[in-house]
Amino acid sequence: MAKPVTVSFVDPATNLTTKEVRVVPDGSLTLLQVAQSAGLEIAATCGGRGRCRSCRVKVLQGEIPPATMQDRVQLGGEEIQERYRLSCQTCLIASCSILPAPPLTEGGHQILAAPNTRLDRGALALDSGVEKHVIVAAPPTEENHQTSDLEQIVAQLPRRVAIEATPIGVLRDLPETLRAKGGQLTVTTFLDRILDIEPGDSSAHKFGVAFDIGTTTIVASLLDLDSGEELASVANMNPQSVYGGDLMSRIAYAMNDPKKLATLRAKALNAVNDFIKEACDKAGVSTQHVYKIVVVGNTCMHHVFLGIDVSYVGLAPYAPVVRHPVVIAASELPLKATPKAVVCLLPLVAGFVGADTVACVLATRIYESKELRALVDIGTNGEVVMGNRDRLMACSAPAGPALEGAQIRHGMRGALGAIEKVRIDGDVECDVIGNVPAIGICGSGLIDAVARMLDVNVLAASGVMRHDFKDSVAQSLRERMTKTAEGRDQFVLVRKEESGKGEAVALTQSDIRQLQLAKGAIYSGILMLQKVIGVSDAELAELMLCGGFGNYISIASAVRIRLLPPLPLERITYFGNAAHVGAQMALLSETERARASELARRIEHVALASQPDFQDVFVDAISFSAPLSVAS
Repeated sequence: MAKPVTVSFVDPATNLTTKEVRVVPDGSLTLLQVAQSAGLEIAATCGGRGRCRSCRVKVLQGEIPPATMQDRVQLGGEEIQERYRLSCQTCLIASCSILPAPPLTEGGHQILAAPNTRLDRGALALDSGVEKHVIVAAPPTEENHQTSDLEQIVAQLPRRVAIEATPIGVLRDLPETLRAKGGQLTVTTFLDRILDIEPGDSSAHKFGVAFDIGTTTIVASLLDLDSGEELASVANMNPQSVYGGDLMSRIAYAMNDPKKLATLRAKALNAVNDFIKEACDKAGVSTQHVYKIVVVGNTCMHHVFLGIDVSYVGLAPYAPVVRHPVVIAASELPLKATPKAVVCLLPLVAGFVGADTVACVLATRIYESKELRALVDIGTNGEVVMGNRDRLMACSAPAGPALEGAQIRHGMRGALGAIEKVRIDGDVECDVIGNVPAIGICGSGLIDAVARMLDVNVLAASGVMRHDFKDSVAQSLRERMTKTAEGRDQFVLVRKEESGKGEAVALTQSDIRQLQLAKGAIYSGILMLQKVIGVSDAELAELMLCGGFGNYISIASAVRIRLLPPLPLERITYFGNAAHVGAQMALLSETERARASELARRIEHVALASQPDFQDVFVDAISFSAPLSVAS
């Protein structure tokens, strides 16, 4: 029987041991699992599959097993010699001291909130369902009068309410509330339920928050429910990312493990609580006067937020546990920042076509179009919707985190120091976020770089870095085609002496393959819907790019690498964060929230993998060569 061993974790900032864990190795227990069980957050962007470098550690003392193939691919010989390992691939065999590699420092993230200009409040019915009734009620005065404080109050309301659903917190405060201001009260209701009863007149304070909980980012807006005015917005990275950069990684992490599901859920709830407090602080309003919260997200984010097991969402046929719209008291979740609010989650369509897609359809009003249009939400879990007022079809296109910079050797999110634009004209020129020395490359820069590499024949249409280009390109570009320490091809964008990280920022052959898989997933989704509906590129009136990432990419570069179809550029438009706009619409208008339910029932879900020719379409979509005709 194996004996217990001790794993010591050292803080990279102080070089001091911060935690010691006593465990029994079983031959399969990894250093990442030991760290997570101890409550230490080591980022594992690929979900612990050995496909990125984010979870690397340095073994300062103790015996470790030989490097795995994944270690050699991701770290290279030099780091392996220095006793670096991928913690997700390294099994514990003896007591050891571990130094987690400091994560890539990213600041000033570019996160697209919902711009006010895209939400046409003038055309929106402001019927949030939240009402404030200022009344005067008297407490019971006669012993033989069969009534109660609550009944005395409800009798003064202009419409009936579900008196039995009154929150227990309201009931506990009611004796003092009724008698505090001579019987003057403000009763806040949502549809037929009482949310709050306050002494005096608080009718001027009625707020709500709209959330788009994405795989990578979370965006929130605080709105005045009477005027529709946006009072504050907050956006940041989704803190669940340390457990995987894509949905399947997080599902795998939480699968059949209630404790890990609770960990993911706590990350989301804590972020939502913090966002509400921050937004209210910015606007100078009380969180106690936030009465309605609308949340949209993909199926995984939706279920995790509610604490619903996601195990079967990750297994064929990928069925959600619940699809209908959910309305729940904030105190039940719990959202401690807004205990009196009601939380509304928009409905799902099917599989991974979630509430965020329904919100996009709501915001873009594609359902009203006479002509055939498409919307594409480009992200770790991309979605494509195509159709018009007669028919709408949708599919999920799981691109993975490569477009967000994950699983790219020098990849990073859109933050300070990230290459965001690339030009090649004789030599390489890069635009860097913040105008600082480059430390990596984000998704928009990756798309730009590959498009330009294709233009100058550094890259073949198949995605292979070319060795036969020497006579056709400038000497300056030939010098940028070098080898990694492991002998693999790479194309240098920023030389070592010009970068901000002490090494060159380059694209490797593996990086190109990751991009091909990601863009192939999105493009094949578009192609398949075109095939199913029978619409050619010429018949597609508009393609709208939705989501934060889509707003930053170059449309011309996206078309060049076949991430998007070869439409005239004027027919491809930026919409912005449509999911967030749709959440705002449902927050301000019960009419729109009801419409979301109707749309979710109307949208036809196309499961790509079940289409007989999907494999051929996907293989074609991976290529950078000229596209096939999809419809006549």
